[in-house]
Amino acid sequence: MDFGLKNKVALVFGAGGGLGGAIARSLSGEGARVICADIDEGAAKATAEATGGLALLWDLADLDALPGKIARIKAEYGAVEVLVNNTGGPPPTPASGQASAEWEKYFRSMVSSVIAVTDAVLPDMRAAGWGRIVTSTSSGVVSPIPNLGISNALRMSLVGWSKTLASEVGRDGITANVILPGRIATGRITFLDEQKAKREGKSVEEIAAASTASIPVGRYGKPQEYGDTVAFLASNAASFITGSVIRVDGGMIASV
Repeated sequence: MDFGLKNKVALVFGAGGGLGGAIARSLSGEGARVICADIDEGAAKATAEATGGLALLWDLADLDALPGKIARIKAEYGAVEVLVNNTGGPPPTPASGQASAEWEKYFRSMVSSVIAVTDAVLPDMRAAGWGRIVTSTSSGVVSPIPNLGISNALRMSLVGWSKTLASEVGRDGITANVILPGRIATGRITFLDEQKAKREGKSVEEIAAASTASIPVGRYGKPQEYGDTVAFLASNAASFITGSVIRVDGGMIASV
């Protein structure tokens, strides 16, 4: 199947990480021209080398830098046609007792930034009559994860935003979807397993085994499987899918 992504300009955030890097590689594999944005310039460069794309140092919390970044992309690559909003997550925390400054810090880097970047690329998408906006969140938006209070709350806000946006841009040929990972084998999941092991006085292997037992397919997901799902949502084949929340979880989430 031809996904229709050849030469499409795709901006992928968090492209130096496990999920973002997989997304960048999947899009590149379909012929897209990928801008690999990340707060870690070295990691962004590594993904850019693997995909033949452009590495871009980008701190999403620095909203003042946004106009200059978008201008550079347009000058070097053209208007963004596929936007993948993929942000880093906050550290594990309970929902209660967090300082207001912490909520504000992560709201800026995880929510305000995503909305601002999307608003910046929408005019060109509308002018072209085609665009794809994919926002990666967490399984916590469907089934809140214990001790990820900040993450659960802030990522949930992006679901409401994306659903509303989808209804506003659908007639412009633009889709907006949320994709959420289950237990995908990345550094972030390893970190969370390690933190849980410390809290519960268990080994990381025991935590991983318990998690695997809750997944119907019997394993953690592969980053490429997540990346390939994003590539499909960005494709012409997915033009009638919008306003949706797509789970890539191996059947782990128990709710319908």
